[in-house]
Amino acid sequence: MRRSIVFLALAAALAFPAAAQPISSQRFDAASAYREPPGELTLEAALELVLSTNHSLSAARNLAASSAGAVTQAGVLPNPTVGFEVEDTNRKATRTTTGSLSMPIELGGKRRARMATAELGGRMALSDLEVTRADIKSQTIAAFFDVLIAQEQVALAKSALDLSQSATRVANRRVQAGKVAPLEESRAQVEQANAELELNESEVGLTLARRTLSALWGNPRPAFSAARGDLNALPSRPALDDLISALERSPQLESARLAVEKSQSQIQLERSKRYPDLTVSVGVMRDQELGRNQPTVGVSIPLPLFDRNQGNLYEASMLAYKSQDDYRGMRLQLETELQAAASQFDLSRDAAQKLNTLILPTARQSFDTAQRGFEAGKFSFTEVLDAQRSLSQARARYLTVLSTTYQAVARIDRILGR
Repeated sequence: MRRSIVFLALAAALAFPAAAQPISSQRFDAASAYREPPGELTLEAALELVLSTNHSLSAARNLAASSAGAVTQAGVLPNPTVGFEVEDTNRKATRTTTGSLSMPIELGGKRRARMATAELGGRMALSDLEVTRADIKSQTIAAFFDVLIAQEQVALAKSALDLSQSATRVANRRVQAGKVAPLEESRAQVEQANAELELNESEVGLTLARRTLSALWGNPRPAFSAARGDLNALPSRPALDDLISALERSPQLESARLAVEKSQSQIQLERSKRYPDLTVSVGVMRDQELGRNQPTVGVSIPLPLFDRNQGNLYEASMLAYKSQDDYRGMRLQLETELQAAASQFDLSRDAAQKLNTLILPTARQSFDTAQRGFEAGKFSFTEVLDAQRSLSQARARYLTVLSTTYQAVARIDRILGR
């Protein structure tokens, strides 16, 4: 009898081996950070750094890879059960010992429905990975152009300081010559002090922009010397109808569509659970009184009198309705955001072109004329200050609309997952 029971246990172990896989042990160093090479940094190099080292993107990749385990587990058959039973334990002569091997058999298509749901979950994970990748790329593009804008703001502040220092020297010479009152020199000194404060602020802004960019690849202390790019080479965009068409292929909408499919699959899975599973058992019974072994066969099935999985089925149905509403809401939201970003891009790009071709050259010419006229005694220093402020404001506005233009491009790319 003991040999029979051992045989049943070994047969179960050999027929259904455990699919355990060793988990690799990796040392985690929280203090590690990737440092980019020194020198100038291009947008392409920044994107390559981020896509290869960004922690959030790496976490999304691992999450997507983990879905393969869920798919594998969904297809695994249920384990058999080895049983051992002894009757009349006090009397060896009349004792009956039974060893059995039971195997549950899933009915109602549970395994097939379980695998279909898990596979849809895996596809959703991959789609979510694309969403994360598009979002990280959008953040990188926006942060890179923030650095370019900040660099230009520092250069603008230095230029404004040079202009104010030049104006102060001119005012000082004219005061020494007795051609203007000392008040003009005081005004020039005030403008110079304001220009120095603006330079300090712009340098702090550049430092923060550089750190924000390098943090995307895990380096809180940027090593690159400067970002290199042409801000004046403004991008263009496709027609709005083409953007709307491209929206249908965006990872965010694809993920929402897969969520709808998964919710429908979950309904089928919960519906399959209404059918009870069949358990078949075979074994050997040793009757000491008769002195022989007897084979046993058994079949058992639960009676679905109370629990028919009705609650879980209702929950899955309501969640399916929710996923459909979420999809419709997301599509409307993304289309609205896309149209807003496209409109903002058009407005900012037109403003940048007008500022660069008309307003900035005119403001520069006006300042040069006012400065030469002041040196010749034809204009007052107040007129020079007004021209200088107009030029500085035009430059600052130009950088602002450039920043808005590139931010709109980054939003469009994020929405479309490009």
